[in-house]
Amino acid sequence: MLALAARLRLAEEFVTVSADTIGRCVAEVCACTRHLGIDVTPEIVERITRERLLAIVNSSPPPHDAR
Repeated sequence: MLALAARLRLAEEFVTVSADTIGRCVAEVCACTRHLGIDVTPEIVERITRERLLAIVNSSPPPHDAR
């Protein structure tokens, strides 16, 4: 339930990122926070996942101008 809510909100925000990628990022963040002993809350999962998704979006090359 925790991951599903975050996935849905992030999917609305990151429409250019596939649902599979968003799901993987959420799952990875949940696993990493548990491994580090951090409480896995919806806010933390969403915040960290958002940062990872922003990095993915911002690292994409700009669209090629077809002139």
